Amino acid sequence: MRLPLLVFHISAGIVGILSGAAAMSFRKGSPRHALAGKVFVIAMLTLGASAVYLALMKHQLGNVLGGTFTFYLVTTAWATARRGDGETSIFDWVALLIPLALGIGLWISGLELVHSHTWSKDGVPTGMHFFMGSVMLLAAAGDIRMLVRGGVFGAKRIVRHLWRMCFGFFIATGSFFLGQQQVFPAWLRGSSVLFIPALLPLVLLIFWLFRVRFTNAYKRMSMPRGGDVNSLRT
Repeated sequence: MRLPLLVFHISAGIVGILSGAAAMSFRKGSPRHALAGKVFVIAMLTLGASAVYLALMKHQLGNVLGGTFTFYLVTTAWATARRGDGETSIFDWVALLIPLALGIGLWISGLELVHSHTWSKDGVPTGMHFFMGSVMLLAAAGDIRMLVRGGVFGAKRIVRHLWRMCFGFFIATGSFFLGQQQVFPAWLRGSSVLFIPALLPLVLLIFWLFRVRFTNAYKRMSMPRGGDVNSLRT
């Protein structure tokens, strides 16, 4: 049972990485970009769900958290694109609990490792506990602010959609290119070259966040209700 599910999980990951790269490459708002974005969402939700199930079977808590957070990021990014400005629902209150619980748990785990002078747990560096925990708490803070303000509007809605999609993509590329190096030729394993595709979504995320948030290009723009998933209209 595990082998077919593992093949299914790997296939979803490959489709997710290829469709994510395509969505970033195609002209924003074009039909090809929209199609690639929809394939990306389906693949990433499949990847996250299968990762959680496999991790539970193998008792790998870290992968359970990573898969759950990826599923949360892509789902909330998709929901942001499908709504209009200033719309929220009970779904947002329930979804808020995921990054809040995961972020607090990772920070507690990281502090326990520091206190015990242990610098990794199950192969995960202590710093990664704090990094991912901080991102999760940042996502929770964004959810709380959105709910208090009655939704997100204009360019801020684009930003919310954008960073969640890109960071979910970053989790996928990092897990594959850095965490699954056994699938690469022996001469490539451990090479710094693999850091380029692994970190590229994070670099593009930072670039787009600055462009959308701090330039005039998107100041008065907003995605329409039901906007194309993973798209930015230029």
